[in-house]
Amino acid sequence: MRFLPGLICLLPLLSPLAHAELIDDVNDRGELRIALEANTPPFNFKDDGKLTGFEVELGQLLAQELDVRSDFVITDSGDMLAGVESGKYDIAINHIAMTPDLKDRFDFSAPYIHTDAQLIAQKDEQPRSILLVQSLTEEKPKAAPAVGLAIPFQKGNPAFHASLENALQRIKADGRLEALEQKWFGANTSMAPKP
Repeated sequence: MRFLPGLICLLPLLSPLAHAELIDDVNDRGELRIALEANTPPFNFKDDGKLTGFEVELGQLLAQELDVRSDFVITDSGDMLAGVESGKYDIAINHIAMTPDLKDRFDFSAPYIHTDAQLIAQKDEQPRSILLVQSLTEEKPKAAPAVGLAIPFQKGNPAFHASLENALQRIKADGRLEALEQKWFGANTSMAPKP
């Protein structure tokens, strides 16, 4: 064991590299922890006590593509992004638009859907941070720009980012994402043409 003292000296230098990647944690657990609010149909909601909606089915497809189970955690807007940032949840799928502010805090998937900016009604009446806002004036209504909804996750996880992107691209490429859009938003959808 001639090289042991040299290895011991290198350990402090390697420790930042030894930090586990999010994809390793997901694979070790065998599940993808997905945070959502479950209160905005058709995106995500409860129907007779069962979690359902466009984003729920998208989360299930992503987990299948990553070869893990989907574990949905219903939370509120105050906990959701903080929980993703702290590692309590792996991702949030909750019709979240990539704002400059959020891009500073999180890495994001490519947008899974593009929609016109719109107000998403919340069931409760507490003041909330609503991520999609319609900007129409009474005098001059004009079409709002398309907003890309994407999936935030902890910064600094390039292997997870690549895995998530690959999974999302496969779901888009084989038509499953388009089928979900048709199922949940129908033919008269406000979804913008795909870029």
